[in-house]
Amino acid sequence: MDKQEALDRRYLRMARIWAENSYCRRRQVGALLVKDKMIISDGYNGTPTGFENDCETPENTSKAYVLHAEANAISKVAKSSNSSDGSTLYVTASPCIECAKLIIQSGIRRVVYAEEYRITDGIDLLKRAGIEVIYKPIESEQQ
Repeated sequence: MDKQEALDRRYLRMARIWAENSYCRRRQVGALLVKDKMIISDGYNGTPTGFENDCETPENTSKAYVLHAEANAISKVAKSSNSSDGSTLYVTASPCIECAKLIIQSGIRRVVYAEEYRITDGIDLLKRAGIEVIYKPIESEQQ
């Protein structure tokens, strides 16, 4: 295993642990934004700051205002003095189309994800934009 492969696996494991911070019951997703081997931002899916920590409706669907892990990580870096330009996003689930648009606009160059979602439009858009997209299933990790 080469050095980048080892780093990719480590950061994905860290993103998986970070997902545990999510209060969402249906699915917990974590994201790390890494640049020059430094974590510059992190995120997990959940409600906006100041809202109740309850992601689901009584019908067990996601509330419309729940933020995805990628959106939280990108929003967080926007409030900092860091730049996401040229960075790598590690995320436990494949990005949706809305998150893909944010990824493209924020200058992220690589996306490494661990779980494929049934709808691939986000991944398709990232590839169309020339962003390197790498799928690394968590279950294939060597501990």
